Amino acid sequence: MSSSTYLLAGQASELERLQLQSRVWEPSGRRLLAEIGDGRGGRAVDIGCGVMGWLGLLSAWVGQDGEVVGTDIDDAMLRAAEQFVADEGLGNVLLRNDDLFATRLEPASFDLVHARFELTPLGRGHDQMDTYVRLLRPGGTIVLEDPDWGSWHFNPPAEGSQKLIAHIHEAFARWGDAEAGRNHLELLRSCGIEGNVRAEVLALPPGHPYLGLPLQFSVGLEPRLLSYVSAEELRRLRQDAENELQEPARWGTTFTLIQSWGRMVR
Repeated sequence: MSSSTYLLAGQASELERLQLQSRVWEPSGRRLLAEIGDGRGGRAVDIGCGVMGWLGLLSAWVGQDGEVVGTDIDDAMLRAAEQFVADEGLGNVLLRNDDLFATRLEPASFDLVHARFELTPLGRGHDQMDTYVRLLRPGGTIVLEDPDWGSWHFNPPAEGSQKLIAHIHEAFARWGDAEAGRNHLELLRSCGIEGNVRAEVLALPPGHPYLGLPLQFSVGLEPRLLSYVSAEELRRLRQDAENELQEPARWGTTFTLIQSWGRMVR
């Protein structure tokens, strides 16, 4: 798999979006790991870790006697991740350039496999799950995170931003799997795993930088969007969204983060 098959690859703005994304959803990841249980001394992998992903969370979860591997196929992402690991002093984290669909990671070598927002943009759920399962040790845990779009709204309503969201959803529906989060449990069951599921929605106060996510997505997805949205319409929607986000009272709710996990018994 080349980086170009990932819908949001190759954009400098994607580094900034991923950094913000990781910070915003970090508390939800911490709550999920607490629910999964004690990971001390274990070995975990963050598939498609991007610029930071769950690296910090997993580093703390496995502790000094454990090990975390973060993978990505984008060297720019990995360079940013290397800087994050160095700045945070994460001595138990290793980074690898690795192709999910031709992985060089050792089979049956991880106690936990984590993949956040990987099913949605790639849209190859069963192929992806085959790799995740192959990497698990007996009794290991798979963790999947993907969005459900229904709660992504602005208050008061923001017409330009909502239209951008609709176009973004269509891009993932055409070239990925826009409904991946809703299909987690079915995917886990297809691998013989009885899954668990939880969900979180965040309320973003006026001025919160994550309110600008539709604009960030519209940049990363621009080549795809322009196949069914005119350049003039996209320009107008971005301008409308920028104006809407300047209104001091406007707040919003995020998409719903679907978190599913299960233990492989074999």
